[in-house]
Amino acid sequence: MVRRFREARNIIDIGIVDIIEEVRASRSIPLGLFAVALMIGGFFQFRSPSEPSVKAATLKPDKDRRNAPDFALKDADGRTVRLSDYRGKVVLLDFWATWCDPCRYEIPWFMDMERKQKDRGFAVLGVSMDDDGWEVVKPFIAQLGVNYRILVGTDETAQLYGGIDALPTTFLIDREGKIAFVHVGLGNRRDFEDVVEQLLQVPAAAVAGAAVPARIVGAE
Repeated sequence: MVRRFREARNIIDIGIVDIIEEVRASRSIPLGLFAVALMIGGFFQFRSPSEPSVKAATLKPDKDRRNAPDFALKDADGRTVRLSDYRGKVVLLDFWATWCDPCRYEIPWFMDMERKQKDRGFAVLGVSMDDDGWEVVKPFIAQLGVNYRILVGTDETAQLYGGIDALPTTFLIDREGKIAFVHVGLGNRRDFEDVVEQLLQVPAAAVAGAAVPARIVGAE
């Protein structure tokens, strides 16, 4: 079956994830490969704090943020979830798939962030783009014990967010419902945590009467 989306990750990410998977699958690992893993990991872990990270996380200025398109998608319990229901919260919106290695790598980060920050007005929404839908998604999230809401997306949803063609693609949405940060591919946990913290420090605005985007896709 031809997948509609490609897996996005850079060369360094591919090496680290593949080494981790090999360690998990086998009790042994070639000495040379292990040494490379240590050197790569050591470089990124111990580089000078003054040295900027590659593609350092930067929030969009307020004037450059656009409204996050609203949608209505079903969760695992069959309930309709609208993005507009989350106005006033900081939302991490993650487009992912069960077959995507970088997606699986990031999910535990997002679970931890959901657990630590939900009481501060933060929520994670995962939008699966699996062609087989709930048939593969439900057992996957049950096995991982995912603690945030998972939805199954559509091609129309992907088009609303710029024509997503690579997974994972992650959006950070501010309390006013505007897109403040976008990342394609395997991200950096510290970057995600930093941008979320910056957005949470902005006091919740009075959004109860604010207008929401008129177009809602997926509603019945």
